[in-house]
Amino acid sequence: MSTTPEQQATEEPSEENSARQAKDKTIGQVLSHLEGSFPGLSASKIRFLEDRGLVFPQRTNTGYRKYSSEDIERLRYVLTLQRDQYLPLKVIKEKVDELERQGFPRDGEASAAGEPGVADAPPRPEKHRRYTIRELSRHTSVDLPMLRELINYGLIEEGPDGTFDEYAARVTALCSQLTAHGLQPRHLRPFRAAADREVALVGQTIAPMASRRDERSREKASETAREISALCTNLHATLVADQVDKSW
Repeated sequence: MSTTPEQQATEEPSEENSARQAKDKTIGQVLSHLEGSFPGLSASKIRFLEDRGLVFPQRTNTGYRKYSSEDIERLRYVLTLQRDQYLPLKVIKEKVDELERQGFPRDGEASAAGEPGVADAPPRPEKHRRYTIRELSRHTSVDLPMLRELINYGLIEEGPDGTFDEYAARVTALCSQLTAHGLQPRHLRPFRAAADREVALVGQTIAPMASRRDERSREKASETAREISALCTNLHATLVADQVDKSW
């Protein structure tokens, strides 16, 4: 049975569509494209973001995912917000929906896009950066005696190889600023105790997901932990700001 021109137009892709589809990337190609900016990115992570409604790849007739350039820019934007602003996926999705009709920022611009969300937390530092204690001293302009006090009071800690990560550098810098107001490391111990209690609370909440062995569950547990910790950080900051405003 012959088909009408209208049916052929519907059933057969145009040259323009065929050219576009030829440029679409498989999930493996997407990983290769983004791995320089996001080391450790996995196919499971991308599929997890798809499950959460943050990326919408097309499917071939055989069921394989194909990602357009727009899909990849959307994915890059989501991953950048996660990496640089430590935002939970719920907040990221709200930002993504707002930008859906405007186009997404290029690589490196997402971290500056928009105002901080309700559940913002400090951006995550680069995990691979390490410092010896002398390098940490030079990097933060904090002398060795104070660094040893911070270690003794549990505010920073050495890794198994005797070095410090970027979190330790950030904590050191913040503690140094507080000492300028007369606070000493011994006065800051309650912050470590409070952080430990919050981490224990997060651990209890995600324990059922974290105990599963499949990668998808681990991704969900990690994301949930970040979301809860961001909310805890925001709650703490709001409670303190409330009391300061009412007291002074």
